[in-house]
Amino acid sequence: MEMKQKRSASFEIKAISNLIRRHANKSASKQYIDSVTGTNGWVIGFLAENEGKDIFQRDLEEQLSIRRSTVSSVLQLMEKKGFIMRMPVDYDARLKKLVLTDKAYKIHAIASNDIAELEHKLTKGLTAEELAAFFKVIDKIKSNIE
Repeated sequence: MEMKQKRSASFEIKAISNLIRRHANKSASKQYIDSVTGTNGWVIGFLAENEGKDIFQRDLEEQLSIRRSTVSSVLQLMEKKGFIMRMPVDYDARLKKLVLTDKAYKIHAIASNDIAELEHKLTKGLTAEELAAFFKVIDKIKSNIE
């Protein structure tokens, strides 16, 4: 006699997370972007998406909900790694805007392609209605846990 086990939302979410992590680790571009930590990736992504705007350290503090000291050390390390430069702005000598280097733009392009490929793989065969329902459920779960 076969017993049917009740499925657990938290277990399924963890299992999907593990599968996504494994897929990312097998990515052909992983070796190229290995020098980028999670926070570095978020910063690069945020700056790339806001290209043409003056973005400052305080903007990252607000956007990523992290402390000034944390952002400061992350940015110092990113400068050392050659991902960003701090450039003066004409209208305020005290402010330095954050600018991505060519190296960071290359990493962003590679990561964006990987993300698009993964998104395609994850959503293959799902209808627009199924995706809408999925996101509605995910939003409720996130709201429940916050």
